[in-house]
Amino acid sequence: MTVSDLQEKRVALAASGGLDSCTVTRWLCDQGVEVVSVTADIGQPDELDIEDIRTRMLACGAVEALMIDLKTDLAEDALVMLAANATYEGGYWNTTGLARHVTTRGILKVMAENGLEVLVHGATGRGNDQVRFQIVANMLGPRFQVYAPWRDDAFLENFGGRREMIAYCQARELPITATQDKPYSTDANLLGLTHEAGKLEYLDVAADFIDPGMGVFPKDAPDQPEQFLLELVSGRPVRINGDPVDPVEAILKANEVGGRHGVGIGIHTVENRFVGIKSRGVYESPGMSLLGDCYELLLQQVLDRRARRFYDSLSPVLSEQIYQGYYYDLASQMVRSALKPVLDVLTGSISVSVYRGNVTFQSSVGVTHTLYSSEVSSMEAVGDYDHRDSEGLLNVLGVGAKSLHVSGQMEKELLEGI
Repeated sequence: MTVSDLQEKRVALAASGGLDSCTVTRWLCDQGVEVVSVTADIGQPDELDIEDIRTRMLACGAVEALMIDLKTDLAEDALVMLAANATYEGGYWNTTGLARHVTTRGILKVMAENGLEVLVHGATGRGNDQVRFQIVANMLGPRFQVYAPWRDDAFLENFGGRREMIAYCQARELPITATQDKPYSTDANLLGLTHEAGKLEYLDVAADFIDPGMGVFPKDAPDQPEQFLLELVSGRPVRINGDPVDPVEAILKANEVGGRHGVGIGIHTVENRFVGIKSRGVYESPGMSLLGDCYELLLQQVLDRRARRFYDSLSPVLSEQIYQGYYYDLASQMVRSALKPVLDVLTGSISVSVYRGNVTFQSSVGVTHTLYSSEVSSMEAVGDYDHRDSEGLLNVLGVGAKSLHVSGQMEKELLEGI
């Protein structure tokens, strides 16, 4: 699809209010396209007033600027990521990846309500977001068309990158915040910030080059630990430090505490993008990192070895599914179904100490389905475990061990001198 196919049509633009959104909106208007700006409120911490985006998009020429509140939707899906420990390569909590799914689904609903047939996005042709917008739209609403200016010759003839876009917007006095001097770009939502491009593309630039937006680096955190108490019921946060919370409040509170102490700030990754190239990113996800550690501490108590092995195989599958834009497909549905029994046993309270980027276990109470027993595991003469019972077990295990030697399966170097 090219811009000539859109002339005199009304389209829906997924608008963040940033440089790409402003440029694409004005450029489409110049080509005779009517743009309806649709912005998802996903708790962007870098927006002091989310309504400012509406004002910016109208100033860039949008005939209408709609706002949809998707914070709860994003937080609910974030609980699935937490329960699955679905981090991508290098510890990235998929904050933007998951948000693109939620945003696209929300925009498609708005399009259906308003009779709009074309979804426009400003994602570039070398990134992951273009895949997420496209795949989600195709899976959930194949009747909708998707137009990406960064894949249109007419757009590329005018814009090679950020420099040309900034000059274009400045010449037209559009309300952008980006400047030629800004050293990197940032994408933000309730779950975290992703920083990339610009000077961050060079690996001689340290991760602490960024200016943290959700907290401080560990070296700048207070020299005093803080206690954090999370209570879960069936995998859902219900209280933090004794105060009732819903999923959005839980993430916001964890962001506050984790960010203050440098948890999940400045996560450096050189990761594999879906399109086949390497990408460098620096991430902030204080709340997800803090909550994720608490979930893990509870999981250690309730999963036996077979459940743990299967669980550990699910985590990378779901993280890759989210990263690549397939969170809604059948494979992801299967993973989420497999996680349901895990959620059913995730009930209890975990207390941790948060200090300069570290999360340290303090205590756990009320873990209804715990498999841990201090009596059974004790090295002292307490409980029902009889050390002599291990004699028969080890005799059985020894049969197989001896067979490895007899069959010649041991490395000869290991047997020298024995």
